[in-house]
Amino acid sequence: MEDSSAEPERWRDLDMLLARPGNIVSAGFDPSPQLRREIGEFARVLVVGAGGLGCELLKDLALSGFRNIDVIDMDTIEVSNLNRQFLFRLRDVGKSKAEVAAKRVMERVSGVNITPHFCRIEDMEIEFYNDFNIIVLGLDSIEARSYINSVACSFLEYDSEDNPIPETVKPMVDGGTEGFKGHARVILPGTTPCFECNIWLFPPQVKFPLCTLAETPRTPAHCIEYAHLIKWDEVHSGKTFDPDDPEHMQWVYLEAVKRAELFGITGVTYSLTQGVVKNIIPAIASTNAIISAACALEALKIVSGCSKSLSNYMMYNGVKGTHIKVTDFVREKDCIVCGPGTLIELDISVTLSQFIETLGQHPKLLILKPSVTHRGNNLYMQSPPILEQMTRLNLPLPLYELMGKVPRDALHVSGTAESSGKKTSSLMKLRVVFRGPAEIDTAASI
Repeated sequence: MEDSSAEPERWRDLDMLLARPGNIVSAGFDPSPQLRREIGEFARVLVVGAGGLGCELLKDLALSGFRNIDVIDMDTIEVSNLNRQFLFRLRDVGKSKAEVAAKRVMERVSGVNITPHFCRIEDMEIEFYNDFNIIVLGLDSIEARSYINSVACSFLEYDSEDNPIPETVKPMVDGGTEGFKGHARVILPGTTPCFECNIWLFPPQVKFPLCTLAETPRTPAHCIEYAHLIKWDEVHSGKTFDPDDPEHMQWVYLEAVKRAELFGITGVTYSLTQGVVKNIIPAIASTNAIISAACALEALKIVSGCSKSLSNYMMYNGVKGTHIKVTDFVREKDCIVCGPGTLIELDISVTLSQFIETLGQHPKLLILKPSVTHRGNNLYMQSPPILEQMTRLNLPLPLYELMGKVPRDALHVSGTAESSGKKTSSLMKLRVVFRGPAEIDTAASI
């Protein structure tokens, strides 16, 4: 246990930041000696990912006055993690990253409470994410970032003039590293660009011609993708490959090794197999530390207002010397994730089938053969046939019930739109407001 008399000295620098006014503080900043304690007591932070960046984030946030932290990660610790994920030891191999990281930080920083969640991010209920004041991302996957972004933006509501309602904004701070390069960005849904608005910032994934994989492999990645894309279906006909299943990944690794030996190729490792199959971005410890520090500072600024937030994307490049650049990217007003979407009012008795019929008659929509999704769940899919058959049972059900009896929420609709005799694929966001009994109207106005 730490000596309580050392507490003021421990937080001296942080208290100076939070207790004094300044020229670049946010408009609502109220400096106070009590502000650090209030942040520690009331602010809830979710860290997504407990890997190289996540370990640094947990440490930095705990040392920045945050005391109520949750961390979610589905991975277990591997030997290859130990060179950069400093919270883990050799004896921790095989254990949950989230659980070990939470325990290790709580052992070193008194007063902090970190709740680990050893599961997939998709396994948590959507409302779980709404319980936090801010979400900090330490992920190595584009798909995972996109999912959390869509979840956070799903809480966003707009007023009648299409202005975001402040109480519904779920701030996010996203960090990412690749070797000696990294970025930190602030996402305020409805104000700054969300992840989807700037998805073009990420380079396209490398694709290999199937003929190369099958006939003339030249690199370890070719062997891995052969096992993943070709050999798996040959051996496991009809069985879906799950990249998050260790047994599936181990099978691909062993098959890739056999393929590599056959063609005299070296360099196939389990870690590389994970990286190729899951498109994992490589990282090193020093870059993780720098980007984590930037993310933790932005989280503190957002919660306290002690300084204006980053506007809105910071890039770090340490390949040759140190180069840092900040870019103010512009939000896409018609973004299907963070944009307001087209407003449509429905009675609570309207079924999904009736709603789909309405889409083909709406003057602004005119979507033919639409598929409908809600918060990542398929309500009705036109194709492939197996999904159409599975979701057909939803057609006679009230849309209000399928959407969780929420008075207003967003739907995403995909299909074919026709304009001037030409048909094009279309994907759009709809703001659905349900009207019905008095209690529903009252809830919708809150």
